[in-house]
Amino acid sequence: MPGEALPHDTHDLSARTAGAVALLKESPHTLDGFLKLSEIFESTTLDAHSRETVILTVAARNQCHLCVDMHEAKLAALGPAADDERLEAVRKFTLQVLASSGAVTDAELDAFHAYGYTRQNALEVVLGIGTYTVSTFANRLTRAA
Repeated sequence: MPGEALPHDTHDLSARTAGAVALLKESPHTLDGFLKLSEIFESTTLDAHSRETVILTVAARNQCHLCVDMHEAKLAALGPAADDERLEAVRKFTLQVLASSGAVTDAELDAFHAYGYTRQNALEVVLGIGTYTVSTFANRLTRAA
């Protein structure tokens, strides 16, 4: 409909994000913790497409519509990935880590490694899960999602 914001409308996302941050400011420690963890996660050895895939996987699983919209837009802005199968591997691995509370099988870890990911990357996936669990849970709690 005319005048209605599109799902990835930059202005709409900016306003929604600002609203979520304003709600999170009610707990400065939570906001500060998320921002610091997010900055650390962004500096990991995971490539940008893989990081965004981890974030989107957590956001979709936790039904945080704000994060899904925001990170779909960020992923799209990165352009096409060099290897879609590699991103599918990190998505599946993220879900396996979540489902097993980190106790993935050797076969699951080997499958992740088969796409060029390292043991360090596996631990960075755990960092991403923790970081965006804070964000998605807080957004849902405050009704920002």
